[in-house]
Amino acid sequence: MSGGVFVTAAGTGEGKTYISALIVKSLRNAGINAGYYKPVLSGAEGGRGGSVIPGDTRFVLEMAGIEGDPMDFTGYAFREPVSPHLAARLEGTEVKISRICRDFKRISGVFEYVAVEGCGGIGCPLSDVLSLADVIKAIGLEIIIVTPSGLGAISLAVTAAYYAKGLSLPVKGIIMNMYENGCVICSDNRKTIERLIGLPVIAAVEKGAETLDAEVFL
Repeated sequence: MSGGVFVTAAGTGEGKTYISALIVKSLRNAGINAGYYKPVLSGAEGGRGGSVIPGDTRFVLEMAGIEGDPMDFTGYAFREPVSPHLAARLEGTEVKISRICRDFKRISGVFEYVAVEGCGGIGCPLSDVLSLADVIKAIGLEIIIVTPSGLGAISLAVTAAYYAKGLSLPVKGIIMNMYENGCVICSDNRKTIERLIGLPVIAAVEKGAETLDAEVFL
């Protein structure tokens, strides 16, 4: 069984958090001790006493039925809803890959499978010298690229996949989010994406889906 997967996308707002939650929940329902890790998050909510609450992490933990402080599953959480490299700069912090790797090792020691969710799109910078691709390489997991299913999905999938291939990042496949059965565009997009990038669409997730086929991720 694979030790985990890295969930990314061509851009922000394509459903990475929702898909990550479905992956973890489905694996746990199948009897796999699956967990979650978010290396970097921006746009965190404000908590009591000046604390921050990483909303994406909280959502995944609640949906997957994992107890614990969301910050224990988050590397860096920044308040400003901007690119992580800018959010870190505004807070006077530098994202360190060594810290992310330590966090991932710690969480991997607790869970047998970990879904790691990227921030923004696959080309997202984390500092002036560090990118999300550097984190993916350091962690060493295969990538799943999340795309929408309607108009624009082909370009987003191709862009992300070829960016990953250009950096020799291993891509497991594509997950199409907000898929509509019977939708001509969705169906054609699925076939076209697979043909153009030579990778499988491993799941087509309908709006409101509560589970995925866990076997796909094992």
